[in-house]
Amino acid sequence: MKQYTKDNIPTELIKAAELIAEDKLKKAEPILRDYLKNNPLDVNAMKLLADIGIKFRAYKDAGYLLVRALDLSPDYDQARLSYANLLYKRQLPFEALEQISILLKKEKNNIQYLTLKAVNLALANQHDDALEIFELIIKDKKVANNQLHLSYGHTLRAVGRLDEAIESYKNAISTKVGYGEAYWSLANLKTFDFTENDINEIQLLLNNKDCKIDDYYHLLFALGKAEEDKNNFESSMAAYVKGNTVRSKQVPWDAKGFSLECDEIIEFFNDNLIKKFQGVGDKNSDPIFVVGLPRSGSTLIEQILSSHSLVEGTTELQNIIALSRKIANKKSSNSKSEYPTALKNMSNSEFKEMGAAYIRNTLDQRVTDKPYFIDKMPNNFTHIGLIHLILPNAKIIDARRNPMDCCFSCYKQLFGSGQGFTYSQNRIGNYYLDYLKIMEHWDNVLPNKVHRVVYEDMVENTETEIKKLLEYCQLDFEENCLSFYKTKRTVRTPSSEQVRQPIYKKGVGQWEYFNKWLDPLKETLKME
Repeated sequence: MKQYTKDNIPTELIKAAELIAEDKLKKAEPILRDYLKNNPLDVNAMKLLADIGIKFRAYKDAGYLLVRALDLSPDYDQARLSYANLLYKRQLPFEALEQISILLKKEKNNIQYLTLKAVNLALANQHDDALEIFELIIKDKKVANNQLHLSYGHTLRAVGRLDEAIESYKNAISTKVGYGEAYWSLANLKTFDFTENDINEIQLLLNNKDCKIDDYYHLLFALGKAEEDKNNFESSMAAYVKGNTVRSKQVPWDAKGFSLECDEIIEFFNDNLIKKFQGVGDKNSDPIFVVGLPRSGSTLIEQILSSHSLVEGTTELQNIIALSRKIANKKSSNSKSEYPTALKNMSNSEFKEMGAAYIRNTLDQRVTDKPYFIDKMPNNFTHIGLIHLILPNAKIIDARRNPMDCCFSCYKQLFGSGQGFTYSQNRIGNYYLDYLKIMEHWDNVLPNKVHRVVYEDMVENTETEIKKLLEYCQLDFEENCLSFYKTKRTVRTPSSEQVRQPIYKKGVGQWEYFNKWLDPLKETLKME
C-alpha cells in the first residue's frame, strides 16, 4: 500500500476526505471516481469510495472496491474493518466474523474490533458469546459510548433480560450522543412506561436546533408511543405523522413499481409453469416459512412453533430475497430485472441445487439439532412461487391481521432498515392491497400450500388455532405450545416482550383510537 505523508497526499484525496467529514458525500463521490480512473491501484481512494457506497447502501460496488483493495494490500486494516462493517450491514455475520478474526490477531484488545465482533455474534444468534464481549468492554475496560450501550441493550433484550436492557438504553441516553435511537429503543420495548419528565426531555431535545436528523425522527416515533400510552391520541398522532414524513424523505418507496413486480410474478407463476416444474426442487422438509406483513402476528406464530420440541426459531433470514436478487441479475438500478422470467430457462437440477444451497446456507443460523426451523422473513410472501419450486416440501404460513390494525401498527413502527413502504398511510395501504392480491394468486395456483393464521382468530380461539397450525406442520400437539410465553429463547423483533406474556386482546382494534386521522389509509384500503 502506498504510504502518504502530510506532504504528498494527493489534493483530490484531501478534498474528498474533507467533503466526507462534512457529510457531503455526493460531492466527494465524483472526485474519487475521477481520481481512480487515473490511479486505479490507489487503495486509499478505493476505501474512501467504498465507505461512501456503504452509506448509500450500494453494497455490491462497495464490496468490489474493498475486496480489490485487500487483494492489493492485505495489511490495510482500515479497509478490512470497512469490509467487515459492510458484511455486517448485509447481514452476513459469519463472513464478517472471519474478517474481524484477522484484525484481532493483530490487536486482540482493540475495542472497535471487539465491539464489531459482539454485534456480529448477536446477529449470528450467538447471544451468550456476544454478551460476554460486551460485558468485558463495558465492565472491565470501562468503555462507555452510545452505540456500545445500544448494541448491548439490544442483545440483552433479545435474550429476555429486560431490566438490564432498559438500564443499558438509559446509559446510552446519558452519553448525549445519538440519544434518539436510545429513546426509541425504550419505546420499542412496547412495555416501557415513559414518565412526564421523560416526555418533557424528549420535547426539549426535539426543539434543540442542533438535533441531528437521525435523532430527530427517532425521538418523534418515541414521543408518539409515549403520548399514545398516556391516551393523548392527538399529540401521539401528530408525532407519528411528523416522524413518518421525515423518514419517508430518507427512505424512498416506489409503490407503482412494487405493484408492477407483483403483477409480473402473478403472470409468470401460472398453472402451466407450476405443473411444468412440479416437485423439481430439493425434497428437504426442514424449513417453515412465516410470511405476511410486519406487525401481523408473525412473531407470535414463531414463538408458538418454536415452543415445540422439534422446531427451532431462527430469525428473519435474508436467503430467499438474496436468491431472488441473484436471479434478477440487475447490473444497475435502471437495468431490467430478470426475475422471475429467468426461472423459465432453468433446468430441474438447478432448482434442486438452489433448494439444497438454501438448506446449507442457513445451517449457521441453526444452533440446536431440532429437525425443523423457522424462517420468519415477512417479505417472502412475494417469493412463495420460488420457494415452492426450490423446496416443494417446505411449509408456508401466512400471518394475517385486520388491515387497519396491521397497517396502522406498521405506520407507527420505526424499522431498523428497509420496509420503506411503511412511512406513509398511502404507501402502507397500497402495499397491503398488493399483498392481498398476490396471496390470493398463490391460493389459486397452489391450493392448500399456504396455511393462514388470522391474528384475531388466534386471540379468540387460541387452543383451536394452535392445534390447526401444528396439524398443518405435521407436528404432534404439545402443551408447551399453549404456554409459549414461558419458552426461553432469543427474539429480535419489536414483539419480543409481547410474546413473553400470555395472549391478550389489547392489540385488537387499537387503530380506532386514531380513527379521525386515518382517512388516507381508509380511502386507500377502500374501507368506509
